[in-house]
Amino acid sequence: MTIKEGHRVPDATMFMMQAGRPTPVSSAELFEGKKVVLFAVPAAYSPTCSDGHLPGYVQHAAEFRAKGVDAIICLAVNDAFVLAAWAKDKGAQELQMVADGNASFTRALGLEMDASAFGLGVRSQRYAMIVEDGVVKKLNVDAPGKFDLSRAETMLAAL
Repeated sequence: MTIKEGHRVPDATMFMMQAGRPTPVSSAELFEGKKVVLFAVPAAYSPTCSDGHLPGYVQHAAEFRAKGVDAIICLAVNDAFVLAAWAKDKGAQELQMVADGNASFTRALGLEMDASAFGLGVRSQRYAMIVEDGVVKKLNVDAPGKFDLSRAETMLAAL
């Protein structure tokens, strides 16, 4: 079942780079007591993700913060090393780059997709959500091959 607005985010452990190594982080640590914008990409370094999705959130980070957002999270079913390198390459250090390498959070949300035809295995669908104190307030899931509902500008307008 796919998560819906009004639902609590599921419990899961993901990873972030801290002190040069992948460090576990729980969904509770990421969301509880905070207003968070999370956007998920199918693959770090892929064209749409690198040229449009991530840069939009980097460009508008100050505007999100001005609207009361405590954290902007970029999530991908990749490892923490890849996400850290991607953040460095794209100047995204002020975003929280969260690796869901085992797709445990993605599957718990019901937002996984099978990208085996492209040699990628299980990945995340492209989506964005606004989460307040662990509860999904807004969820925008893009149709396969599309990139419009999860754009930074769309989510800014929703705040």
